[in-house]
Amino acid sequence: MNFDTINALAPVAAIIGIMAVGGWVFTTWLRVKNGYPLDGAWGQAVYPKSSDEAMERVKLISQENAQLRAELGSVKDRLAVVERIVTDEGSRLSHEIEALRRPAN
Repeated sequence: MNFDTINALAPVAAIIGIMAVGGWVFTTWLRVKNGYPLDGAWGQAVYPKSSDEAMERVKLISQENAQLRAELGSVKDRLAVVERIVTDEGSRLSHEIEALRRPAN
């Protein structure tokens, strides 16, 4: 390569470098603005530090998760009953219904 080629490629390399740094700054700004944690060189969280607000948010999400799991469990139980009703023989089902209608002695 001669000196003229290097002089011609230098501005292109500088523009690419500036665009890369600008893109990194922009994505970092977006992450901070929207509350996403930033990672350091070794993957440790740099920002935001754990705060009371973040802990409260985790607590609320955990509670909602527990409620949804309980609801999912009841839906699964109901689905199992519906599947049993649909797949059972008609005569057995009618016997069980009649047994439920009779008063317990």
